[in-house]
Amino acid sequence: MTREEFEELVAEALDRVPPELTRLMDNVAVFVEDEPSPDDPELLGLYEGTPLTERGEWYAGVLPDRISIYMGPTLRLCEREGGGRELVVEEVEITVVHEIAHHFGIDDERLHALGYG
Repeated sequence: MTREEFEELVAEALDRVPPELTRLMDNVAVFVEDEPSPDDPELLGLYEGTPLTERGEWYAGVLPDRISIYMGPTLRLCEREGGGRELVVEEVEITVVHEIAHHFGIDDERLHALGYG
């Protein structure tokens, strides 16, 4: 899969997030990256920032939160599991929702319980 195709899958996953949630997202940008840090080479996505639930009056003039979706680990995971494009679509959507949930202050434990782990 090309980078362009993967970026399109991420855009499509973002488009499937309900509008009532995307309207609540604030000061966050989503990026596709080839690989995560060598410290965690299997990481599919990463949220960096201050969740909405932790923002207070002090929160002003800061750089946007950052959601990174990693192409390399996602494609390798899907290949190991013997899946094709359909599995990549599913994994991208799960990862996008997972990272957006962090923006809303939902932790990994809760996400795993909901099936977005």
